Amino acid sequence: MANDFEPIVLAFCCNWCAYAGADLAGTSRAQYAPNLRVIRVMCTGMVHPNLVIEALTKGADGVLVLGCHPGDCHYLEGNLRAEGRREAISLLLEDLGLERERFRLEWVSASEGPRFAKVVNEMVEAIRQLGPGPYSTRA
Repeated sequence: MANDFEPIVLAFCCNWCAYAGADLAGTSRAQYAPNLRVIRVMCTGMVHPNLVIEALTKGADGVLVLGCHPGDCHYLEGNLRAEGRREAISLLLEDLGLERERFRLEWVSASEGPRFAKVVNEMVEAIRQLGPGPYSTRA
């Protein structure tokens, strides 16, 4: 693995909490890796496992799904649906020969800008340690 590898991490952020948390991180000037590409979704419950797999097989090195804390979902149970899909996604990753660490589900509220930055930095560093994904277009 080359020392200059810079991973691309795709983040599906819920509109109501995680996306607002990302906005707060930016306006607060929280320092986080520029390796993130954000896709705003109305709810993490809308993120089908196929979207995660497609992102990883089309060149992303890692995928984050960031949503409201349990009990705070604007769609009542969307984040619980996302939680239920976590294991299915992990099994699909195994079937494709991808490390489970390439996917992460976390809860970030609108008031947690520093937490957003911390999760992003942890994920980017974890992917740096793993190296490029086997489907990476930059490998």
